[in-house]
Amino acid sequence: MDDLKKIIRDIPDFPKKGIIFKDITTLLADGASFHRMIDLIAHRYLDRKIDKIVGVEARGFLLGSALAYKLGVGIVLVRKPGKLPYKTRKKTYDLEYGSDSLEIHEDAFRPGERVLIADDLLATGGTVAAVVELVSELGAELVECAFLAELDFLRGRERLPQDKVYSLLHF
Repeated sequence: MDDLKKIIRDIPDFPKKGIIFKDITTLLADGASFHRMIDLIAHRYLDRKIDKIVGVEARGFLLGSALAYKLGVGIVLVRKPGKLPYKTRKKTYDLEYGSDSLEIHEDAFRPGERVLIADDLLATGGTVAAVVELVSELGAELVECAFLAELDFLRGRERLPQDKVYSLLHF
């Protein structure tokens, strides 16, 4: 995994001073590494009977789409308010300085469908915790939350169901 970690670029002081941003665009741009990353994550779910992948805006769309293709399932998009064209369910959640909201189509799942939430990075966990709530409210069963990378020091997994978090890389 160290070879994949080395491809991810650190950007100091982005988006604000004191933060070291993990830029995954370098990994996405390397075809062999992107392919390997998707294969490694998808392999975990080959026999888990996933019905749908939930991709979280925006980089989760990239990871989620590739996983959905690899697993032969559909993808459901979770977006910022006002971006989805049909009736939606909305969840507002707290950020470090304020709040934000996400929406999902209200008919995204049939009751009991097994879903995998996919996103690029687990940091504080607030965004994905809101997505977990949306999935539950719509009657789907959460199989797991899958991330390319996790910033362990931020302890985001503590905000998620403990047995339902998988991260390929840890920083």
